Amino acid sequence: MHVAIAGNIGAGKTTLTRLLAKHYQWETQFETVDDNPYLNDFYNDMQRWSFNLQIFFLHNRFQQIVDIQKSERSVIQDRTIYEDAFIFAPNLHSMGLMSTRDFTNYKNLFDTMSELISPPDLMIYLRASVPGLVNNIQKRGREYEDGIRLDYLKRLNERYEAWISTYDRGKVLIISVDELDYEKNEEHLGSIISKIDAELNGLF
Repeated sequence: MHVAIAGNIGAGKTTLTRLLAKHYQWETQFETVDDNPYLNDFYNDMQRWSFNLQIFFLHNRFQQIVDIQKSERSVIQDRTIYEDAFIFAPNLHSMGLMSTRDFTNYKNLFDTMSELISPPDLMIYLRASVPGLVNNIQKRGREYEDGIRLDYLKRLNERYEAWISTYDRGKVLIISVDELDYEKNEEHLGSIISKIDAELNGLF
């Protein structure tokens, strides 16, 4: 079984991935952040490095899905290949930070890849407000995220909402996380697990 967690920067995907993996004894697939060779450069000069960064993520997540499809165990994935293709890359293009030539090349590559992969059995979308995202980003204190602008997060949030409202590749569970602290509050985590259990029971 393949479960994936989607959500904007700072929504709490990695934390929830770890907690759910521990609860369900699932294997994990995390987003490549610390050893990403383009991330620092991207936040310093988005226009120069946007295409490089998106191609890196596209390949990385495609490889993750290939590994998941080969695995005989259940896997939970932190962020999906669809978010790159339908949110981050189009947003960079619309902001003038990725050329039309590069964006077309990227989309053609994604379209080819998407024919070879299966979507998650369950997509969990973490819905968060921009203030909530900013608070989480500040708490984790990644230096390269210091320069993320509020309008950038707002644009991404709008694209996330548009994407999830039309997502039809599989089951979706939407969780509003602004009032939740599932890392420290067991009741909050328990309420999420109960919702996931209800969704998973419908998969079998």
